[in-house]
Amino acid sequence: MNIFYAVLTLGVLGAVFSLILAVASKVFEVKADPRVGMILDCLPGANCGGCGYPGCAGCAAAIAAGGAPVNACPSCSGEQTSRIAAIMGVEVQAVERRVAFVRCSGGSRAGHKFDKYVGIEDCVAAMKVAGNGTLDCAFGCLGRGTCVTACKFDAIHINERGVAEVDREKCTCCMQCAAVCPKKVIVSMPYAVDIVLPCANKETGAAAKSHCAISCIGCKLCEKNCPAGAITVKKNVAVIDYDKCTSCGTCVAKCPRKLIVDIHANGKVAPVVQQQ
Repeated sequence: MNIFYAVLTLGVLGAVFSLILAVASKVFEVKADPRVGMILDCLPGANCGGCGYPGCAGCAAAIAAGGAPVNACPSCSGEQTSRIAAIMGVEVQAVERRVAFVRCSGGSRAGHKFDKYVGIEDCVAAMKVAGNGTLDCAFGCLGRGTCVTACKFDAIHINERGVAEVDREKCTCCMQCAAVCPKKVIVSMPYAVDIVLPCANKETGAAAKSHCAISCIGCKLCEKNCPAGAITVKKNVAVIDYDKCTSCGTCVAKCPRKLIVDIHANGKVAPVVQQQ
């Protein structure tokens, strides 16, 4: 009988505790917003962090809570954003598509001093070991592929000149490549632009020439001849204001270094140059 009573007592206690837990689960239940899962299904799932939230789940939760716009994910296509807007019951506002752009043409292979560094193919590692990271130009792309590794969309690769180059069709402008670039030569720009200036060298003309075969020398011919006033020289390097640029191509024709190019006319972001 003692065994029987012990089993009975345990059974009763188990039933009571189960009942308490069941009641507690209902009383303290945190109701999940079903829209979070629906929004998450619309997101690319790359967890790139380009939206500023901790992964796609964080972005979906923020959108559902009204803390982020329906177009918070820079990697979403227009169709995906429209689906999210439909889930939230709002109209999506058109946003200009942007892509990453590398402000370096690579100059020539002569500008790369590969003998200064032997180690893993990583820009940060090269910077720590070899100062400028094997490159004469202190402002140029190191071409060691840190940005390539960071890109979740296979949208950036090292080209034949040893410089990172963005595939504009694949790029989602999450800007993770820019975040890891130790040289800070990757910027965001409108997808629809024609005229680009791949250089970030802030040295004076003579010094810039000595370190790169195609660098901007701050001559201001582009600035003086631009009819729209869309290009100015700041800290010895020309900068394009795309809000003003009309893609007239005047700066392309006037640049003595042939650095400024029309990417749609030439089919490449920057020309391949020979050693000077």
